[in-house]
Amino acid sequence: MYNKLNNIDINFDAKHIWHPYTSMNKPTPVYPIIKAQGVELVMANGKKIIDGMSSWWSAIHGYNHPILNKAAIKQIKKMSHIMFGGITHKPAINLCKQLITITPDPLECVFLADSGSVAIEIALKMALQYWQAKKEIRYHFLTLKYGYHGDTFGAMSVSDPDNSMHNLYKNYLPKHIFIDPPKSGFYDKWDFNDLDILKKELEINNNKIAAIILEPIVQGVGGMHFYHYEYLKGVRQLCNQYNILLIIDEIATGFGRTGKLFACNYADISPDIMCLGKSISGGYVTLSATITTRSIAETISNGDAGCFMHGPTFMGNPLACAIANANISLLLKNPWQKTIKNIEKQLTIELSPLSSYNNVKNVRVLGAIGVVEMKKPVDSIFLQKIFITHGVWIRPFGNLIYITPPYIITKDQLTKITKAITNVLKY
Repeated sequence: MYNKLNNIDINFDAKHIWHPYTSMNKPTPVYPIIKAQGVELVMANGKKIIDGMSSWWSAIHGYNHPILNKAAIKQIKKMSHIMFGGITHKPAINLCKQLITITPDPLECVFLADSGSVAIEIALKMALQYWQAKKEIRYHFLTLKYGYHGDTFGAMSVSDPDNSMHNLYKNYLPKHIFIDPPKSGFYDKWDFNDLDILKKELEINNNKIAAIILEPIVQGVGGMHFYHYEYLKGVRQLCNQYNILLIIDEIATGFGRTGKLFACNYADISPDIMCLGKSISGGYVTLSATITTRSIAETISNGDAGCFMHGPTFMGNPLACAIANANISLLLKNPWQKTIKNIEKQLTIELSPLSSYNNVKNVRVLGAIGVVEMKKPVDSIFLQKIFITHGVWIRPFGNLIYITPPYIITKDQLTKITKAITNVLKY
């Protein structure tokens, strides 16, 4: 069938187009969107819904932002893409300058790619090539259970193989080391015993481990768990003690989402390799960056290969880089810390009462992230339909109803989202 208003062939979509994490036999319902403006998505029937997800954390400035549009139009008139092998250009240079300036020292060597999962693949390959160049046999990675780092094979191998969507592939993936995450929540009193499991593992296997890879503070798809920043400090110290690289995955948490520019800033640490993505280009164009130290970059370059062996076709895409430059500049020119703090305060006030509901296990807020954890898995298809009737777009998963709204959302719009969640919990 066609959507009569906008000639959208929903039947073709259902029969031929594979959407994320859905079945071709019984496809999850999809809702046609014809426009996005500010924090609103315009459906094919003309109904406007407030986006509570920032298009999976990415559209931090909302949609159709005039400054980002201007940057895109200006760049596309010059060149939308050109290969990065043997060629360079101003958008990539300017973006890398910005990234080096805002990320922790001594990160200064940037590898640009085209998605968060690929950024993780690059980080893992950097770690492996680093140890190869040093003539040490290290090919294991250590990470936390309930972690998530992406859907490509390397990224899946360091995502929880038993408690995530990747358990289907665990027999095909390299075997790495998984430990229990810290029990101390972000707002809890820090328990130094949370590091005991990691210490014991490193005492046994430190000479086999190429790197520890972590989502800082916020474990995303693995359960939206917010752990204590002291854990990150302890991990950094242990990596230094045992001469192990530390990879920090800031793909979801970077660019202000948690209340700090990067979540690792809460612990005042610097990783050896940092991965960025999602909101780096404001949700306009897919882009990622993997940033490492001069020492690691030079060690890799002095290895047998003589270079880092990776080169995506769309690496350093000029259009993506130009938009990312404008996006980051826009963020830094605005009082984003105050904005995120206001969102955090409002989410805390309006979501906290839900913790008293019989079907709610926990409510937690950090920066511009709000999470309502239910005691049982929710019917996400049903809830999404109900949310739309309330004029909001929220995509629950598992037993979680969570929101990551655009930073430009107004108080009234955010209240509409939190009221929708409150009303839905009554069903």
